[in-house]
Amino acid sequence: MKINTLLILFLGLLIACSPRTEAEKIVDDAIEAHGGKRYESARIDFDFRDFHYQIFKSPNRYEYSREFSDSTGFVRDVLNNEGFLRTVNGTPIDTLTEERIGAFSRSVNSVAYFAFLPYGLNDPAVIKEYLGQTELKGEPYHLIKVTFQKEGGGDDFDDEFLYWIHTGTSFVDYMAYSYHTDGGGIRFREVSSAQTVDGIRFQNYLNLKPENKDTPVEEMQDLYERGELELLSEINLENIKVEMVK
Repeated sequence: MKINTLLILFLGLLIACSPRTEAEKIVDDAIEAHGGKRYESARIDFDFRDFHYQIFKSPNRYEYSREFSDSTGFVRDVLNNEGFLRTVNGTPIDTLTEERIGAFSRSVNSVAYFAFLPYGLNDPAVIKEYLGQTELKGEPYHLIKVTFQKEGGGDDFDDEFLYWIHTGTSFVDYMAYSYHTDGGGIRFREVSSAQTVDGIRFQNYLNLKPENKDTPVEEMQDLYERGELELLSEINLENIKVEMVK
């Protein structure tokens, strides 16, 4: 019994002392630069297009909600550790198909994911790889590739992301990603503006796409620098409010 206890303690100490990879160090610095520990106790409200969102994410739990009005009334979608729930005028809707639940969940999760970047890059399912340094618009960047484990990676575990993290500021100024749900595609995002609210940095983006939706993410920087990406939309968060909660 004592031997087993000592073995467990030794293994725990070994894991705790394992050196961080270069990718982990760079991502940790980026999270610190964008908001650090404040992410873990922040409830964030903002408007995006015709929806109002409220986002909370800590190491142990999360809850994302969006609200809007349509022909059915006042709609509220909630995605949390327990699953997804839609209410209309306060009444739970239990007739949604699995396909619709999946689509609504992905939609809510996608907005929350990008609004909280780079905080989510330390989620357990994330696999980070350092691809080295590069230069974009005359500025130096670390290039980080992110993929996801199938276990815990959600419906879109096979998506791929690239993040350009400035070597000086540690800000995530550009990203590219490929996705396979809802028809699939690939995007490149460039920060268009940023603001800091209660110690957390929020970024707006120009959302661009290539002509070929099957373009590898590794080719997106070259296409961007050659001016061969089309502006698809603008990602702007408005009326941002941050409430620190326990």
